Amino acid sequence: MTTPDTTGRGVGELPAGRPPQTEFHDGLDYPRLGTVSFRRGTLTDNQQALWQERFPELGTVLTEDSGPIDYDAWFGRTDAPTVLEIGSGTGTSTVAMALAEPGTNVIAAELYKPGLAKMLGNLTRNGVDNIRMVRGDGIEVLARMIPPASLTGVRVFFPDPWPKARHHKRRIIQSGPLHLIATRLKPGGVLHVATDHADYAEWIAELVDVEPLLEYQGWPWPECPILTDRQVITKFEGRGHRLEHEITEFLWRRTDAPAATDAASESDREEGDAR
Repeated sequence: MTTPDTTGRGVGELPAGRPPQTEFHDGLDYPRLGTVSFRRGTLTDNQQALWQERFPELGTVLTEDSGPIDYDAWFGRTDAPTVLEIGSGTGTSTVAMALAEPGTNVIAAELYKPGLAKMLGNLTRNGVDNIRMVRGDGIEVLARMIPPASLTGVRVFFPDPWPKARHHKRRIIQSGPLHLIATRLKPGGVLHVATDHADYAEWIAELVDVEPLLEYQGWPWPECPILTDRQVITKFEGRGHRLEHEITEFLWRRTDAPAATDAASESDREEGDAR
């Protein structure tokens, strides 16, 4: 079970050195995580005080030793549907959707500490108690911390489009992550992706049928079993509207077919950590 970070690094701080990176050997395409650095963004005194107080309760940091999350223990309730949001940013939409679905556990995975701090302030002001935070790369959170066939939904809203052609390999929507997400969804679980970048939308459209465990449902999907209304305009969506960008959304359903194998074995992870 993964528990809140209790190392001596400081509350919510990332481990020093190269971040953990799983080695996948399934022949699919995965983004590779480089050195994590942030050019700007510090916490205010109030944010830092709240972070020190509440992150140990509501958050954890991805490390090489991170293992599967025990949802029931972390959220303090049994058998609630659980959704993972990858790249939650400042959490505006995350908090709004969590308020609209109080019976759902929401795990927000994000590397950027100021974004998580803003979300922590927002959820505290609104009395939201069904969000937990993981500071770490979304692919590694999926591979190391999310048990197979355990999620009701995965959300990827406005991921970095990496617009330059030489950076396309860093995009999170590729054949590998789609397979990894599929293995973490329960049968009938939903993957929801949104982007305001036209080229990225075309890229995703070419991949909608690449993963056999995911059945593409298009947009909208009136019978979708989980919330798909993002409730409020996110920071990136608002910028897209100002620039008159079209918002494109995608929905998939996890099929009932069993996954042949887990996307990454423990030995693969150890090999990746050793590099």
